[in-house]
Amino acid sequence: MNYIVFDLEWNQCPDGKAAEQPDLPFEILEIGAIKLNTEKKELSRFHEYVRPSVYQRLHTKTKEILHINQHILQDADTFPAVFERFSKWCGEDYIFCTWGPLDLLELQRNMRYYHLPLQFPLPLKFCDIQKIFSIVFEDGKSRRCLEYAVDFLSIPKDISFHEAFSDAFYTACVMKKINDQYLLTYYSIDYFHIPQKRNEEIHLQFPDYTKYVSRLFPTKSDIMHDRAILSRKCCFCKKGCTRKTPWFPTGVRNYVSLSYCETHGYMKGKIRIRKPENGKGYFCVKTQKSIDETLAFEILERYTERQKKRLQQ
Repeated sequence: MNYIVFDLEWNQCPDGKAAEQPDLPFEILEIGAIKLNTEKKELSRFHEYVRPSVYQRLHTKTKEILHINQHILQDADTFPAVFERFSKWCGEDYIFCTWGPLDLLELQRNMRYYHLPLQFPLPLKFCDIQKIFSIVFEDGKSRRCLEYAVDFLSIPKDISFHEAFSDAFYTACVMKKINDQYLLTYYSIDYFHIPQKRNEEIHLQFPDYTKYVSRLFPTKSDIMHDRAILSRKCCFCKKGCTRKTPWFPTGVRNYVSLSYCETHGYMKGKIRIRKPENGKGYFCVKTQKSIDETLAFEILERYTERQKKRLQQ
């Protein structure tokens, strides 16, 4: 298996939201990538510009951020041709690595717009180096910019940022500082294609938590009445846990619960309700994580305070 570390640069409608093509809010202008083997040694590079077909003028923000000459774009191939070469360059056995999840989202949006066939296995696993950097070097929750990580790890800044190939290069440099164990253990799942049936739902096991990605539901209420989603199981032994709080909202689409496993202690459950990329229906991402007593009591206090406020209303 190889690692495909890639980055994209894109443009948006220069005439405002009203003139935007709904199926293509961002049009890819550049693809940069580095292929690494399992020892993280560089095998080859890919870099091509893409001639815009939808938003042929550059947005003001695009001009400010990117170092792309309009004449270079006009001499480039269109996205289908560039993507075909990129796909062949990737090969057969690989995992994508990106700085954050947005590049995979925009890649697939552009593929859909041009009616290019799905070429990735589902569920699509990838290495979110931004997330893994946080897990390894910080608190696991923060999301830093790429240049921050480069500075943090004292990586020489020999080329400029905000170009597809240079950002892919720096992402690969950060990746090389991370132990393979973390890369292979804390992979991410892309949510562009959501499970349609119960037997397609995604169940993942990580060292200290589990993740479940549901199928599509018509409404948010349907999600919060599904027994399988509301169940509480230990993320280690998978046995049922004792309920300490019901599922209670912590935001418009977020819910939390506290439960207790007799063998492995307190468990924090979290449900995040999300809309799919096409905006039709809802799905949820549920995690069950082992926590210590301090965090457990914070959740319990949070629930108690919420109940007090409800009684006072």
